Amino acid sequence: MKASMVSDTYCEDLEKMLRSHASEEVAGPMTAYMRDLFPFLGIRTPERAAVTKQFMKEHGVPSGAELERVARELWALPEREFHYTAMILLEKRKKDLTIDQIGFIEHLITTHSWWDTVDLIASHLVGAMFTRYPELAPTYTEKWIASDNLWLRRTAILFQLGYKGRTDAELLFSLIRRTAHEDEFFIRKAIGWALREYAKTDAAAVQQFVADTALSPLSVREALKHVGAKA
Repeated sequence: MKASMVSDTYCEDLEKMLRSHASEEVAGPMTAYMRDLFPFLGIRTPERAAVTKQFMKEHGVPSGAELERVARELWALPEREFHYTAMILLEKRKKDLTIDQIGFIEHLITTHSWWDTVDLIASHLVGAMFTRYPELAPTYTEKWIASDNLWLRRTAILFQLGYKGRTDAELLFSLIRRTAHEDEFFIRKAIGWALREYAKTDAAAVQQFVADTALSPLSVREALKHVGAKA
């Protein structure tokens, strides 16, 4: 995708467009579903995707420093739809993210954190960055897995979700061993999810790892959901 210069009022125009589609009637249930952690405009996913697509068609997609500026401005707004829209823009330009923007990605992971944003950031944005800049992976997975922030730990476990045959199994298993003792639901669930995805590539390795490692029942159940327990 070619670089795109966008208007200085891009974020303001995008915010105005999304707010014009707000619905208090829809916002209530959406906010409740997310445990009242974030306010919502009340725009259902299909409608939000359609209007965002049309906006990008008319106004372009920012890149480089402009992309980060727009994404940060959207992320600073309270309503959750703005965070989702920032991720759409970042997804469009994920191959253009630079090595210096890993700090920006960390900011997104640790701000307004919940599974609905963190999981996409982990598997799409971090996954793409660590593919393009593999030298980042050892440093940041070590930093994140040792962090007190559970969303950074979850990201370290999940970033290889789409890697399939490119998965660094040794790294994955090491990160899981270091978090297997945790009682935190989102970590136990992430462990199971990461193993379940890797089992699609190497079921035997996952079965052996599960057999050899003290994992929570939730992690084991999720890991072996499609392969069954080892005999």
